[in-house]
Amino acid sequence: MTPNIQTFINSFQNRLEQPVRQHLKNVYATLMMTCASASVGVYVDMFTRFQAGFLSAILGAGLMLMLIATPDNGKNTKLRLGYLLGFGLTSGMSMGPLLEYVSVVDPSIIVTALLGTTLVFVCFSIAAMLAERGSWLFLGGTLMTLLASMSLMTLVNLFMQSHFLYQTHLYLGLMVMCGFVLFDTQLIIEKRRMGSKDFIQHALELFIDFIGMFRRLVIILTQKEEQNRRRKRD
Repeated sequence: MTPNIQTFINSFQNRLEQPVRQHLKNVYATLMMTCASASVGVYVDMFTRFQAGFLSAILGAGLMLMLIATPDNGKNTKLRLGYLLGFGLTSGMSMGPLLEYVSVVDPSIIVTALLGTTLVFVCFSIAAMLAERGSWLFLGGTLMTLLASMSLMTLVNLFMQSHFLYQTHLYLGLMVMCGFVLFDTQLIIEKRRMGSKDFIQHALELFIDFIGMFRRLVIILTQKEEQNRRRKRD
C-alpha cells in the first residue's frame, strides 16, 4: 500500500469514529442498492410496454412519504428498505422518457452524465467527511433559501416561458444539489454521533441529491449537444 493511500485511510480513521464509519458503510451500501433499483426502473420504462409516466412520479412520492412517516424501530428495517427501493424504482421509471429522448440525441450523454455525477458526488462526499466537524452545516439555511427561490422561479416561468429563467433554474439547481451533498453528508455524520442509526433515511437523502444532480447534468449535456449540431448544420 502506497504512503498516499495509507495517509488517506488514516485521515478517515482520525476524523471519523468507528461507529460513524460503520454507519456510513451501511448508508452507502443502501444508496448503491437504491441506485440499482432506479436503473431497473429506467430499463422497465424504456424497454418494456409498462410505461407509467406521471403515475410513477406520484407513486414514488407516496412511497417516500410512507418511508418518512414510518419511524425506525429496529424491527421494520425490511419494510422501510422496501419503501426506499420502491422509491428508487419509480424514480428511475419517471426518468425513462427523458433518457429515451437523450438516447435518440446521443446515447453517450447518459454514460457521461452518470460518470460525471458519480465523480462529483464521491469528491464532495469525501470533502465533507475530511472537513472540520460541522464546517459545512452552515450551508443549510442558504440551500433552503435557494430551493425556495427556485420554486418561485418555476412558478413565475409557468407564465413567462423565459429561456433565461429556465437555464438559471437548471444551473442553479445543479449547484444546489452539489451543496446538499456536502451538507447532508456532514449532517448524517452528526446525526449518527447523536445516536441516530437510521441508515435508510440517510440513504434516501443522499439518493435525492444524486438523482437531482444526474437529471440536471443530463439535460445540460443534451442541450449542448443539440446546440453543437445546430451550429454544424448552419
